[in-house]
Parts: sequence; structure tokens; C-alpha cells
Amino acid sequence: MRRLAPVLREDGVELDLISLVRTILAACKDISFRVGQAELSGVLGSTLDENIQGETQKKLDVLSNQLLKDMLLESGFVRAIASEEEDFIVEGEHGGRFLVAFDPLDGSSNIDINSLTGTIFSILPVPDNKLAGDAITESDFLQPGRNQVASGYVMYGPSTILALTTGKGVKLYTLDKTHGSFLLTNENVSIPEETQEFAINASNQHSWQAPMQRYVRDLLDGKNGVRGKRFNMRWVACMVGDVHRILCRGGIFTYPVHTDNQAQPHKLRLLYEANPMGLLIEQAGGLVSTGEQNILDIQPTELHQRVPVILGSKQEVQVCLGYHD
Repeated sequence: MRRLAPVLREDGVELDLISLVRTILAACKDISFRVGQAELSGVLGSTLDENIQGETQKKLDVLSNQLLKDMLLESGFVRAIASEEEDFIVEGEHGGRFLVAFDPLDGSSNIDINSLTGTIFSILPVPDNKLAGDAITESDFLQPGRNQVASGYVMYGPSTILALTTGKGVKLYTLDKTHGSFLLTNENVSIPEETQEFAINASNQHSWQAPMQRYVRDLLDGKNGVRGKRFNMRWVACMVGDVHRILCRGGIFTYPVHTDNQAQPHKLRLLYEANPMGLLIEQAGGLVSTGEQNILDIQPTELHQRVPVILGSKQEVQVCLGYHD
């Protein structure tokens, strides 16, 4: 069976891909409403269950996952989905041309305190060797981040904001709640190369490797230290919020290796968080790394694989990587 050539818009973006993104946004608008209703809708608090990551699920985690799962699998554009909240992949339409991996509600620890949360998504092509009737397997999702045809996040805060890349730069959209559409508010996001802001969970300092210990210590030494300038620390406990700040005004974000947990030394998931955020950062002129290699070049080996993450303003990430050298 021969594949049909995709239909493109004048800007070269595939029409099916645009329709798929709109499907994701339809689910995210519903999630945004549920987040806004909070206690009024009885969606705060935890369930009695754990997800595949061994984390206690919040009620909004489960709800957000179901909304995205249902809408994506019914869209006709998606061959299969992989979610941070699902043990295994879930197949959709046999004719779908895309695979979608997502974190339905990043920052779920912030739900009960009315702080930032968000949805992160990654869109991959169905491998060329898969015909319309072939079953999709977990291995079909194990593609390097550079294979992504689109990635983005929707942040639920004082306003609901979409950050999106289709490999042609990064655009920001804001949800106009008067008529329910995402309107373009920044068509060419560019991350400043230099910064004086960093984001890291300092409570884990005792378990960082020596290079990260030295790097952060030098940041904290300020003007009198080897860096010769004052740095501000920011930590939102929501990757979406920290990455959004970097896209808006620069900075560096890192979730490094934790040496006190040999069984699980890394926090962030490659397919659901590191790859989609990595593509956004790189497309906006920033740099992404594990400390040893570019995140987008990693060949995944597991669906729920975790990796260390360093990303943000190019010059500052390079300085950080110099400590690891």
C-alpha cells in the first residue's frame, strides 16, 4: 500500500498536523476550565491510586488524562497515544498518521494551592515501515526527539497560554475566553543568550553530583564570586512554568542526577517532558543537554525512561556544561 503525500499549507505545515493540534487544544480548553473551577467542581485532592511512575494520582491528573486520551483517539489523526499516566500505549485509528506522547497535567503538586500547572505534548510520525493495518507497538514511540514534528505545552495560570513549535520557530498563543480561541500573541520567540536567573530544586543539593554542586555554589556567590554577577533563583515546581519563564525572558532550568537514589537517579521523563520541552527551547535559540549529550539526540530505550535535564539560555547552559567537562 502506497502512502499518500501529506497536504501542506502555504507555510509548509501539514494540514492534518494542524487539525491534530486543534484537537489537543480542545481538550486543553476543557482542562483549563476544570482547573479554574477547582474546589467548586470537587476535582481537588488525590485518588487512592498510583500511576506507572509510582506517584499518587491527583483527581485532576486522572481527569486531564481521560480528556486528552478520548479526544485524541477519536480524532482520526492519531494512531496511538502514550501518556505519563498510562502503563502502556493505547491504539487509536488505524489510518492515523501521528503518535502523541503527553504529560496531561504537569505540576500536579501545585493543584491544591492554586499555582501553575500545564499540559505538555509531543507529536511523532508513525514510522515509515508501518502500513495502515499494522499494529503499533511501544517501540514505535522510541524515536529520538529530533523526529518530533511538533511539540508544545499549554500553561494554566492567570491566563491560559499555548507554546507551540512545528520545527519553524516557537509561537505563543493566549486563550481568549470571551470566544474560546487561542490568539497569536508572540510569533517569534527568542531566548536571550545571557541570563542572571536559574531554576533548580535546592532542597536536593545534598544529592547532586560534584559538578552541579560547584556550578550552583558559584552562582550563589554572586558578584564576589568567580562569575562576578548576582543571580536570582526561581523554582515553580512545574516544568511548564519554569520553561515558560525562560521562553519569555531567558534563564537556565535543571533537574540534575540525584546520587542518593541509584534505582531512580533521574526525575523527568524523556518522551513526555524532556523531548517536547527540548525542541521548544532549541527552536527558540536555547540549548538543551543531559550534561553529557543533547537531549534531542538520545535514542530512547523505554516508554517511561527518565533523564537528567539542563536547558535554557545558550551561553549559561554552555557555562554549566563546562563544569561537567
